[in-house]
Amino acid sequence: MPLSDTAVRNAKPAAKPYKLQDEKGLFLLVHTNGSKYWRHKYRYEGKEKLLAFGVYPDVGLKDARLKRDAARKLLADGVDPSEHKKASKAAKVERAANSFEVIAREWFAKHRNTWAASHADKIIARLIKDVFPWLGGKAIAEITAPNILEVLRRIEKRGTLDTAHRAKGNISQVMRYAIATGRAERDPCPDLRGALPPVSERNFASITEPAKVGELMRAIDSFSGTFVVQCALRLAPLLFVRPGELRRAEWASFDLDKAEWGYFVTKTKSDHLVPLASQAVAILRELHALTGHGRFVFPSARGNDRSMSEAAINAALRRMGYDTKTEITGHGFRAMARTILHEELHQKPEVIEHQLAHTVSDALGTAYNRTKFLKERKTMMQLWADYLDNLKTGAQIVQLHSNVA
Repeated sequence: MPLSDTAVRNAKPAAKPYKLQDEKGLFLLVHTNGSKYWRHKYRYEGKEKLLAFGVYPDVGLKDARLKRDAARKLLADGVDPSEHKKASKAAKVERAANSFEVIAREWFAKHRNTWAASHADKIIARLIKDVFPWLGGKAIAEITAPNILEVLRRIEKRGTLDTAHRAKGNISQVMRYAIATGRAERDPCPDLRGALPPVSERNFASITEPAKVGELMRAIDSFSGTFVVQCALRLAPLLFVRPGELRRAEWASFDLDKAEWGYFVTKTKSDHLVPLASQAVAILRELHALTGHGRFVFPSARGNDRSMSEAAINAALRRMGYDTKTEITGHGFRAMARTILHEELHQKPEVIEHQLAHTVSDALGTAYNRTKFLKERKTMMQLWADYLDNLKTGAQIVQLHSNVA
């Protein structure tokens, strides 16, 4: 006689374990401590075998019968339910081991030391916030283009199209890593070409009108923040390097006697040399008395073991009353120098581009090297510093019409 829900619920423990039979091999095993286990007895290739279906009440009578019927269907198809269960469990473990998040974190750990710290932080934060919640648990080999597009559309709806494109790039990098390590067969991201609107080019806010540059230089001189941030702010227009390169500058890479700063540009994977104008050397010597005992030229206020915050320069500009979205940003000092050096001081474009550490080959196809145009660049950097001083004091600026000052 088949079991009823009431009979299962009311089954009490006894001195020895006992069985309550249902139908077609299904029974409830009641232990002496009162726990109740579903079991299914069946025969496969002449051998009697048992299959476990879980514990009551987590698995009710109805669910246990459904599991039994599924097992009987496998038997009818010539499949051993026990072996099928083992294979399914192994496949589930393998899927979890090869999930997108597991492989993405493996890819990230392998490459993070080749990136700038700020770049690495942005990548992992983007994956954690925008990708892992929806793709992280999926087996990477089973991820499809529609799965990825759903993630990207969610980011796009926030009005952050640029982030959606960057997320797509990171997903594609993880997929290609999975292919290389034998855990996926193809990257679906190329199938999404054209699915997202293109990102319109956006320039960093900058000031390029000489009179307004003079106002900015005077405002920087009057800045009342910490001495470290004040020095960084004074050096930013003089050196016009990328903001991350400035804030992560290390004393070991400076030779103040030779008036040079040499470092590795992570963005272009090349060594770069910055000639230092006398004004820059003076600022650095003054700062060296405060931070020269440590690694970083601009240490964080939270400790000398890390560099100044990524937001420090822009925060200082905002304190001075400048809108970093529409007027000037830390990165905007590069556009300022590039424009004025060419249009007002008539410096050669190729010399300016080399000083900006842009990867632009010359007409002969010669790749960038750190010492090319060094003599011209030293002259240009001193000319630029003197020009900024003149703008700051409001002196009349005499435009130079020769290519070399």
